[in-house]
Amino acid sequence: MTEVPKLAQRGPYKVQLEAGKTYFWCACGESKTQPFCDMSHKGSAFAPKRFTAEETRTAWLCGCKRTKSAPFCDGTHKTL
Repeated sequence: MTEVPKLAQRGPYKVQLEAGKTYFWCACGESKTQPFCDMSHKGSAFAPKRFTAEETRTAWLCGCKRTKSAPFCDGTHKTL
């Protein structure tokens, strides 16, 4: 059976990204520092999504943890 990530929230997180900075998006839904990883996934089948911001901007990171375009929201939360 495949593990399903915890639904952290039913919608995206609005975050400010800084150009050139590396981030780790929580994929398990258990992190206390959503939408970013705090290592709560240890011992599970999940691993954070590492990404580097290409530009300084506001972004919408997935909160339902079911996006097909991780770490960014693709609207999947609307179907849950």
